[in-house]
Amino acid sequence: MSTDETKVRRSVRGVVVSNKMDKTIVVKAERLVAHSKYRKFVRRHTKYYAHDEGNSANVGDFVELVLARPLSKKKRWNLDHVIRHAPVEALGGGE
Repeated sequence: MSTDETKVRRSVRGVVVSNKMDKTIVVKAERLVAHSKYRKFVRRHTKYYAHDEGNSANVGDFVELVLARPLSKKKRWNLDHVIRHAPVEALGGGE
């Protein structure tokens, strides 16, 4: 492999549903799947445990994860970056 070629790392985008653990976030990623019989699109989701070194992601943030080596029993992803922060109203502030 030459120096100008880079490996494409697998990534996932989703919404942070929990950040209560230290340096760990739980991200829910939704996808649309066609029903095998009725051909209607159905929403499915998967929850990913990801490493967040700086504890920078909050609940409701839209984030991107990249695949990493196994870090613990369930943690196989790293937080790449926060795409969009959650609005203040969604967090219960702004009274």
